[in-house]
Amino acid sequence: MDVRRQPSKPVAAADSPDPKSKHSPSSLKYYVDEDPSLKVPPSLYFVNASVIFLFFTVLYYLLSRWREKIRSSSPLHVLSAPDLAALLAFAASSVYLLGFFGIEFFQSLLLRPPSDLWTDDCEEERVVSVVTEGGAQKAPCGQGLDCETPKLDFDPVKPAAPKAKPVETKKWDEPIDMTEDDEEVIASVVAGTTPSYSLESKLGDCRKATAVRREALQRTTGKSLAGLPLEGFDYESILGQCCEMPVGYVQIPVGIAGPLALDGREYSVPMATTEGCLVASTNRGCKAIAISGGASSVVLRDGMTRAPVVRFGSAKRAAELKFYLESPANFESLSSIFNSSSRFARLQSIKCAIAGKNLYLRFSCSTGDAMGMNMVSKGVQNVMDFLQNDFPDMDVMGISGNFCSDKKPAAVNWIEGRGKSVVCEAVIKGDVVRKVLKTSIEALVELNMLKNLTGSAMAGALGGFNAHASNIVSAIYIATGQDPAQNVESSHCITMMEAVNDGKDLHVSVTMPSIEVGTVGGGTQLASQSACLNLLGVKGANREAPGSNSRLLATVVAGSVLAGELSLMSALAAGQLVKSHMKYNRSNKDVSKVSS
Repeated sequence: MDVRRQPSKPVAAADSPDPKSKHSPSSLKYYVDEDPSLKVPPSLYFVNASVIFLFFTVLYYLLSRWREKIRSSSPLHVLSAPDLAALLAFAASSVYLLGFFGIEFFQSLLLRPPSDLWTDDCEEERVVSVVTEGGAQKAPCGQGLDCETPKLDFDPVKPAAPKAKPVETKKWDEPIDMTEDDEEVIASVVAGTTPSYSLESKLGDCRKATAVRREALQRTTGKSLAGLPLEGFDYESILGQCCEMPVGYVQIPVGIAGPLALDGREYSVPMATTEGCLVASTNRGCKAIAISGGASSVVLRDGMTRAPVVRFGSAKRAAELKFYLESPANFESLSSIFNSSSRFARLQSIKCAIAGKNLYLRFSCSTGDAMGMNMVSKGVQNVMDFLQNDFPDMDVMGISGNFCSDKKPAAVNWIEGRGKSVVCEAVIKGDVVRKVLKTSIEALVELNMLKNLTGSAMAGALGGFNAHASNIVSAIYIATGQDPAQNVESSHCITMMEAVNDGKDLHVSVTMPSIEVGTVGGGTQLASQSACLNLLGVKGANREAPGSNSRLLATVVAGSVLAGELSLMSALAAGQLVKSHMKYNRSNKDVSKVSS
């Protein structure tokens, strides 16, 4: 069968730009209509379809046979008559298809001329003569169809590049140079005559103070800090509020999980972690939630607590103060005194617990968009000063008596709540459970009951009726500038799962009574953490509705925990936990070559 191809380089005639011309690049149909030998006969279509069908059929057969031999531990080289026939058919169909479709394609790749020669040929081919009022000119073939070629005031081949804006070098990005005076200060720190904590005030430069302290530490200990970054950080931003006596900063990678579909909006959740598989797992949970229509959340309570402990000469006297504080008649006066300490602090309740002569007073108040520990402490101090007038025999033992309870697992937080109390739920479709989470609804419900509920009860867990809520809480807290130590009570969570819609879908929920977050103050004002808050749309204080940004952040934390719980429980139910951690949480480096 004689099949001829259209020439790859048609000749462009300047005097006949007729698109119907035989040599016109747009006249492929004209070529085929004029030369019947270029038409593909129906018999060839049938042959090609038959060979393609044979190719994929024998390929499927061979793969199936290979899988059966692997499972039955049969030798792969022992072939039956059907196996030999399938191999021959596969080889023949491969040769035919390669010869019909692939030979010239590979030749074009292997025998392609150099790029500069190819470009020159193309340009020569695409240039035609155009007659204008000023005489004959050369222009690309696209312009050859126009009436005239306009004169250009710029070079179309090399467009003018936009002027690059000068990169502003920030002060903390500049290298730190040590002078002879700095060497004297380092020597005095090493000798102990200059306290390390006073370097900022002595030198008047936070960056220089950090560099001097770092060098003095290396000389004192004889240990190198080469792997700890020094430059590229604004040390003035942490002075007096985030960290004392800095010598550098630690780099923690930030990954993004999401989008998290929550309450009709989507959030890209930043997670700072060094645990492989955590972000990927949470991301898979976000995908399952999004495909199923998203999750919804409700903020049940919003109040930070502080509980001072006071002592009296007798238990009766302590009880008198308890009755006074819990009386509704006295709440208004105590509230006005407490609220005078801040524009945002608003006293909500006072609950007391007595232990002999000792009384614990648990104040709860709203704190706007701040996490609020300092705010509530100031208000409590105002009330304690006021109570000294009516209870002069009251001895304040401590502004915090652990009945708050801060940075410790406590039943009072689990029951009464602290910070933001949030419940978040979603209904995951059965198809999503099977296709995305790779498990079944029945397996998830049973595992949740045995692990998160019964297993945690057997362990005597306090607020730990979940799979790994603290993983997600810690990662988001570090990324957004929260207090990482408050992960202890913020990770209190109970995860519930049950089959709904006649067992076709899965209802999953997390209830977290003490999420302690803020969007102002503390580490939230640092550049990196502020950027992560901005990504979530909760940076800074909300002036129109104070407290709404921090409450929104709390719901994002709960929604992310929901995604993480869903994914990890699915991995456990499907037996994929070890496999996924071996893939994403194992280093490929040869640890024997890493110097200590």
